[in-house]
Amino acid sequence: MAIARDDITGLVLAGGRGSRMGGVDKGLQMHRGMPLAMHALLRLAPQVGSVMINANRNLAAYESMGVPVWPDPLADYPGPLAGLLAGLEQCETPWLVSVPCDTPDFSHDLVARMARQLEHEQAQIALAATRDADGTLKPQPVFCLLASTLLESLIAYLQSGERKIDRWTARHRCVLVPFEDGAAFFNANTIDELRSLQHGPPG
Repeated sequence: MAIARDDITGLVLAGGRGSRMGGVDKGLQMHRGMPLAMHALLRLAPQVGSVMINANRNLAAYESMGVPVWPDPLADYPGPLAGLLAGLEQCETPWLVSVPCDTPDFSHDLVARMARQLEHEQAQIALAATRDADGTLKPQPVFCLLASTLLESLIAYLQSGERKIDRWTARHRCVLVPFEDGAAFFNANTIDELRSLQHGPPG
């Protein structure tokens, strides 16, 4: 049986340091007249039952976007897994899906495709994946659909001092979901990359 949209909570990850962008709050950088995080929010919202944001700075600015905002439960910006942990701690549905705030053009059917593949493979985690030039599948691990029952596993992993997302997902039944449109996953890590996005994702 397919996973219902209302059984999935969406999470926009906007809690990073933005170090490659000079330390700015990346989710609040303007892109085509709107903050990056708002683009992600508007694209994700129709694909899920409800949405929230993970952010660690400028919380009022994120709260003005009209959805709940939750900071990392761990100090010192430990990475996307801390954002996932924030989401899982607040998630009231069987599934949580995360997207980063700096990839505004991800697929409109991202969640549906990930949910179908996850259900088909009876997995606990689905990760979006794009193809390298040689055809190799490359995981995009911050585009992650996962069972909310994995909360305790993630807490234990982070408490052990681990931070790498791929090492944690490898501990569970994980499926890669191929997306042929690699440009849709182009993310703005630097100011120059953000500028290039103004003209649409690179072909």
